[in-house]
Amino acid sequence: MIDGASADILIVLTRTSGNSGDLAGLTLFIVEADTPGINKIKLDMADSRNYANIEFNNVESSKGNILGTLEAGGESVERILDIGRIAMSAEMLGNAEAAFETTIEYLKQRKQFGVLIGTFQALQHRAAEMFCEIELTKSAVMAAMHGADENSNELQRLSSLAKTVAGETLHLVTNEAIQMHGGIGVTDEYDLGFYIKRSRVAEQIFGSSAFHSERYANLSGF
Repeated sequence: MIDGASADILIVLTRTSGNSGDLAGLTLFIVEADTPGINKIKLDMADSRNYANIEFNNVESSKGNILGTLEAGGESVERILDIGRIAMSAEMLGNAEAAFETTIEYLKQRKQFGVLIGTFQALQHRAAEMFCEIELTKSAVMAAMHGADENSNELQRLSSLAKTVAGETLHLVTNEAIQMHGGIGVTDEYDLGFYIKRSRVAEQIFGSSAFHSERYANLSGF
């Protein structure tokens, strides 16, 4: 759970009827984090942010703690997750842009064999590929954000497209950035090291690129 270690209130999705995998029959409850039977286990992740596993052991809650309507939580959670995926995609895009700009500046300053490494054609080609992928990602993320603003019926497909493309682009750009910087790129004294640590966690939050490419295909009827 993101920010779970410091949470005082938990919103818990529970199945109150129906079958596993169905959106119908899911209910949201508001539960105090210090309720008997709840155990928060803080996690140490690569990006050093606040995560936790939340364990429930015979936790009791009342009808008065229902958030929204009984057995109508599934659709709400789906929309919330899609909005979260779009927001995460925007963060990932920013991460990729920052890593790319840092790399371009390095190519303009670092010399090898007496010349700037930015003059090497192979590195120019790799930088051009990163630039193109970032531009494509901008289009996907902007389309998803417009879909959220307009409450589009295509929100699920747009959010999965944005998360897929942002994940693939961020993975490419951070890998290439490390390759072009060499060992300095993975040190904590250099910002790029933090970019790649955050990227590897962000790629998995709310579903990886592999998950969302499959989800996009299923939503598209393939």
